[in-house]
Amino acid sequence: MTSAPRAWLRRHPLAADALLAGGLVVAEVVLTALTPREFWPGRLLAALGWSVVCAVPVAWRRVAPWAAVALAVATLAVPLLLGPAPATQGMTFMVLTYTAATVGPPRTAAVAALALWVPVCVTSVLAPPPDELLANVSPTYLVLNNLLVGVVSYSVGRAVHARRASTEALRERARAAEENQRSLAERAVADERRRIARELHDVVAHHVSVMGVLATGARRVLPKDPDAADGAIATIEQTSRETLREMRRLLDVLRTDAEPAADLAPQPGLAGIEALVEQVREAGLPVALRVEGTPAVLEEGVALTLYRITQEALTNTLKHAGAATAQVLLSFDGGTVDVEITDTGRGPGPDGDRIGHGLVGMRERVALYGGVLRTGARPGGGFRVSARIPVEPRGAAA
Repeated sequence: MTSAPRAWLRRHPLAADALLAGGLVVAEVVLTALTPREFWPGRLLAALGWSVVCAVPVAWRRVAPWAAVALAVATLAVPLLLGPAPATQGMTFMVLTYTAATVGPPRTAAVAALALWVPVCVTSVLAPPPDELLANVSPTYLVLNNLLVGVVSYSVGRAVHARRASTEALRERARAAEENQRSLAERAVADERRRIARELHDVVAHHVSVMGVLATGARRVLPKDPDAADGAIATIEQTSRETLREMRRLLDVLRTDAEPAADLAPQPGLAGIEALVEQVREAGLPVALRVEGTPAVLEEGVALTLYRITQEALTNTLKHAGAATAQVLLSFDGGTVDVEITDTGRGPGPDGDRIGHGLVGMRERVALYGGVLRTGARPGGGFRVSARIPVEPRGAAA
């Protein structure tokens, strides 16, 4: 049987069991056809009908197991009404016993087996089959024979049940071992990446320090010895290129497989905040941008941090604030730069953390530059995100 029909039969157990019941009836017909005619039942069509009735419980063995057991026990009245019981009846009892032992727990399987075979044994003693071939067979032999068939069917079913449980346990263990192995491998890769990153960081820091020293020396000797200053500047040029290459390697090491490769587009900064505000305004949120103080020339990392904080705050306002207005305030005050994003929306939800995982990213960015981030509900309603980052003039000495 190909995989497609097998999968279909697994999804439709009633149809599969109905086919099995039909197979039992076909086996009964084949056995009857191979038997000499003098041993055929007197009423052949009636016997075939009773064979179908005796096979019906097999079709319900997984859909309604206890109903199948009850119906199978009820078919024990066939010999009393018709004469010799069809072979389908015995095969049905064997299949139901095997099914109960395979699917159910030990206690349920044992109860089902007793419910099937105890009535068989009682019927063998009280109402022996009216068959001429079995007329001289003692009831004790019939009981022992039925018990043997029942015990064998039950034992085979329990063996299959144990085999399936063992196979499933091995599969689960293999799955756990594979996941553990993958976790260990990922941890080893992460540890190795951190080690390489530390080494590259030391190399980059050394190159940057050398460039700083050379730049200081070149500036001091430039009026007195231009040739020496030119040599120092050439060394700075070469060292900067090496540093850039090492920085690229460092980023390649730290980048995970899930992260896309960086494109060549410049990172947004303070100039991008105005365009961001305009985009959010076009998206349907009335937002105003206000700048206080004299804008200073900031480091690219600080400017990018201010942009990302504004972007995250306005995005969350669009998602959660509802019908509201927002304001972005940039303040430059000597050694610090402040950004504050406020809205007049619904405020934080019941969980108290309306911006979710974005809060972690903002805090990490601000903490990287020694700043402070504050978030929370506004006294008059709405939400407020505020960050203060210390800045140094560009070109200041380290």
